[in-house]
Amino acid sequence: MAKREPAQFPHRRVLEQLTEGKRVLEYGKGRTIFAQGDPADAVFYIREGKIKLTVTSQQGREAVVAIIGAGDFIGEGSLAGQPLRMATAIAMTDGSSLRIEKKTMNQLLHQRGTFSEEFMAYLLSRNIRVEEDLVDQLFNSSEKRLARTLLLLAQFGKEGKPEAIVPRISQETLAEIVGTTRSRVSYFMNKFRRLGFIEYNGGMNIHSTLLNVILYDKTPESQRVK
Repeated sequence: MAKREPAQFPHRRVLEQLTEGKRVLEYGKGRTIFAQGDPADAVFYIREGKIKLTVTSQQGREAVVAIIGAGDFIGEGSLAGQPLRMATAIAMTDGSSLRIEKKTMNQLLHQRGTFSEEFMAYLLSRNIRVEEDLVDQLFNSSEKRLARTLLLLAQFGKEGKPEAIVPRISQETLAEIVGTTRSRVSYFMNKFRRLGFIEYNGGMNIHSTLLNVILYDKTPESQRVK
């Protein structure tokens, strides 16, 4: 499957051209970008790579709440008065981000109307995604939740065909995102592979036919394993 470039925030060039209040961060896999409880004093625009957001409870339980990729922002809660980070951001791959100070970002939003409109549209889109995640968690089976998670990770529906997920995400991480056990994830992943919905080739390729799992209550007759 041909690899495509990730969708970019329409006004990325405005951020790249900043001369003050911006810093380019290059990091390797496993690097912590910021930690839960850190001061929320900047917004990060992801240029390359994937980042996972995790939350740890007072009892020490950790959950993956999102996986964010190139073209997305993290830490935007700081713009709404959030004093401390609510989650920990960890790089899943080598990558780079723009760290934009809160004051600088607020100035951009006030001074550049078109930029502000695009950023607002981005935030609304993220909010819709959160609502969809909640509905998915409340009403859909773990099989459908896993299928939706894989399609979202492959950026299904954005400017072309789904792409390979790189790196291959562990089944433990997928189980945390979906809200089920690793054994259930393993069972469904094997099922998806047998049906030709996914394939492994260094990374993981997600085919658009995986959408059938979400659209139908049961696997279509023509695609059932005998």
